[in-house]
Amino acid sequence: MTPLELTCHPACPPARPVAVQVGLQRSGTVLTLVWRLRADPAHIAWPPAQPPGPADGLWQHTCFEAFVRRDDGSPGYTEFNWSPSGQWACYRFAAERRRAEQDEATTAPLLRFQPLVDGAQLTAQIELPDAGRALEDGIGWRIGLSAVIETADGQLSYWALHHPADRPDFHHPAGHVLHWPAE
Repeated sequence: MTPLELTCHPACPPARPVAVQVGLQRSGTVLTLVWRLRADPAHIAWPPAQPPGPADGLWQHTCFEAFVRRDDGSPGYTEFNWSPSGQWACYRFAAERRRAEQDEATTAPLLRFQPLVDGAQLTAQIELPDAGRALEDGIGWRIGLSAVIETADGQLSYWALHHPADRPDFHHPAGHVLHWPAE
């Protein structure tokens, strides 16, 4: 699992050093993501622990995200958010920023948050959306990886593999640059 380095959007850099990496590993239709945040933990705003479960608005504070779409040119995708609090969100979109009629997934991810001396690690394990169909068709997925990091003073920075716009926009299809083959 070679980690991928996320870059901060130039419009909102953090005042103190921060680095964000994510490693991915797939076993069948299950995708494991391991997020590694390197920063002085005292300078990061960590959401307080909550009972595990779905919650909205996680992106307004420190959280880690993935945007997953079939790699067949279709406009639909699934957004996953994971908070260090233990809460998570999963939304289905029919097209860019247009929620699908059946917009929420019901399967809870396996989620583990681990504070570290030099930051934190968050591990999330999910079932890939439309996995059976994608594997059967041999299509695979396009994935956008991102994170929102809030500092103790309330400043937000936005991290991604690729920033396709002049403002942070994780939903933009051109930001979903990682290709994950079906095989």
